[in-house]
Amino acid sequence: MIRIMFVCTGNICRSPMAELVMKQLVRKEGLDWVISSAANTGDEVGNPVYPPVRALLEARGISCKGKYSVQLRREDYPNYDYFIGMDARNRRDMLRIFGGDPENKVHLLLDYTDHPHEIADPWYTRDFRKAEAEINEGCAALLRTLRALSLIHISEPTRPY
Repeated sequence: MIRIMFVCTGNICRSPMAELVMKQLVRKEGLDWVISSAANTGDEVGNPVYPPVRALLEARGISCKGKYSVQLRREDYPNYDYFIGMDARNRRDMLRIFGGDPENKVHLLLDYTDHPHEIADPWYTRDFRKAEAEINEGCAALLRTLRALSLIHISEPTRPY
């Protein structure tokens, strides 16, 4: 089972969108993965998904019910295989919180696409649709990558001992 945590600044826009989109993708594939999201900061802890994000997701049939901002903790590191940030600041903050990344678990979402770049925070840009499009693309690319890695691992020949 693969365990992924998406991370952004407040866990009310980008990372919950990535979490909920990825959950929908893996459910459609029949995969049983653990997917969650968290914030690098405590500024929004306890707040629900930001209304413009909620509206975009609900238009796609994705419910945000029960999703509230939580803060990333050092103790999360051993519990997940991947920590996926949205921008370089998220990555730096994760490395600070974890005290490094000895198992190479910290990545940026769009690094899995053919044109890696940061996903701008729509809280500031107000371009929620652009963030949604980039998150959709990144989640699809991440899913393809992880499925390919799983197939490679599964298809390795077994050696008789």
